[in-house]
Amino acid sequence: MDLALYMPDIPQNTGTIMRMAACMDLTVHIIEPTGFRMDAKGLKRSGMDYLAKTVMRRHVNFDAFNQWRNEQGKRLILLTTKASRPYCECKFEANDVFLFGRESVGVPQEVHDIVDERIIVPMKKDTRSLNLAMTTAFIMGEYLRQMDAFPTD
Repeated sequence: MDLALYMPDIPQNTGTIMRMAACMDLTVHIIEPTGFRMDAKGLKRSGMDYLAKTVMRRHVNFDAFNQWRNEQGKRLILLTTKASRPYCECKFEANDVFLFGRESVGVPQEVHDIVDERIIVPMKKDTRSLNLAMTTAFIMGEYLRQMDAFPTD
């Protein structure tokens, strides 16, 4: 079960996501470059001692990540504020990989153009976006629920 972070900007978000991934038995794909050193103090603080338990795969750029996901037969689902389909209306599949954009700018149009699905977390009209770590928790929780794959041990 995979989630991917596209060139993340904020080490605290990445650390928090890695902690969640360790607890939920998810693999985190980091699409580089990041806006911080992967051994940054903030990453370690928010990820705490869970970082060593996180399954992480680093990709040198989006092309390398996309090649990997195509070789693996993964469906690519982008979380974006530019989508209209709520995540709770999407039927997830076992081969899905969820892509979360940069905190500052999301993903470029060429990435939007190749994804298989675009979904959004519904929010009040006068709000801009949720924190990235919170968004990953919403989506991955629903994915785990649909797949009946919450860890039990």
